[in-house]
Amino acid sequence: MFKKITFKMGVSRLLVAALVLFSLLMGTASTVAASSAAGAVYTMTNSSAGNKIQEFDRAADGTLTAGGSFSTGGKGSGTGLGSQGAIVLSKDNHWLFAVNAGSNEISVFSVQANKLKLVDKASSHGSNPISLTVSGPWLYVLNAGSGGGIAGFRVTGNGHLSFMQGSVRLLSNNGGTLSPEEIGFTPDGGNLVVSEKASNRIDTYAIANGVAHGPMVNTSAGPAPYGFGFTPHGALVISEAANSAASSYKVGDKGLKVISASVADTQAAACWLVVSADGSLAYAANAASGTLSAYAVSDSGKLSLLSAVAGNTGAGSHPVDMDFSSHDQFLYALSSGNSMINAFAVNDDGSLSSIGSFSSPAGAAGLAAR
Repeated sequence: MFKKITFKMGVSRLLVAALVLFSLLMGTASTVAASSAAGAVYTMTNSSAGNKIQEFDRAADGTLTAGGSFSTGGKGSGTGLGSQGAIVLSKDNHWLFAVNAGSNEISVFSVQANKLKLVDKASSHGSNPISLTVSGPWLYVLNAGSGGGIAGFRVTGNGHLSFMQGSVRLLSNNGGTLSPEEIGFTPDGGNLVVSEKASNRIDTYAIANGVAHGPMVNTSAGPAPYGFGFTPHGALVISEAANSAASSYKVGDKGLKVISASVADTQAAACWLVVSADGSLAYAANAASGTLSAYAVSDSGKLSLLSAVAGNTGAGSHPVDMDFSSHDQFLYALSSGNSMINAFAVNDDGSLSSIGSFSSPAGAAGLAAR
């Protein structure tokens, strides 16, 4: 399993090292370092006075430098969203999408080197939007207000959102206290998944021509299903906040089939979770412990705890949203307790090495990296 990671990570690091060596020999180290820093990390202020995206330039060594701040044209909630996927990038990193929970809108930005350009803003067709997911030309939003629901859009070639009639769907019990946390497309774009923390349910929706049908309601293997990701083979890996664990499932036309049930990470409040691009690793952010746990994921989606404390964000840090940089070389975790972004290098064996912590806006929500 880790041979795949070694090859991928090794090639990436060799390329970076070669560029730096060449720059030193040519006396242009600063220029090459800048050009190799082709990445960025984004979070949003979620301010009720006016929501903004804060951009951070990512250097070749994974360190961050605060860049520009870009208005979404909408308003945040002013309080923590408690969700995963509040801001997301398109697969080609050309578009950045963000929720405006306070004004019930979605904003779309064109990603241009180290800056963003607002190109569209649209109603979320619900209230309190908290999570987004994109697959090809389709974008779906999870609205947490009024019992919760989802709505779909087509993303046009110029980044504008076109609402799809008939795409609005309710959650598992058509209202009530569900506390939905995240919405996500399966890798093939054929299904949508929504986690419901308070109801201990996971909803799945079949997609036909971009329109969601359902939901099919599934009982979670463990209490309080929260953040999730997918392996390339389509296995769903999802955290369980109440027992600080993770489960995995096969997603099919008849709902979910458990692969691994409630594999504990021995920490507290595993809420947010991300899966590496090759599907071999998953990391859970333990909000109450100030730690990140690592899981090994087999090709079939079976989970095993690799390290209970793969990364440490500090006491009281309350790590929330996470994302990988391009090629999974670095992992970034937003900590709401101390308004920091914690940066880690992902080692060949799945362990994490701290790169440093970088100040983020107070009250920030959502994290996306490239």
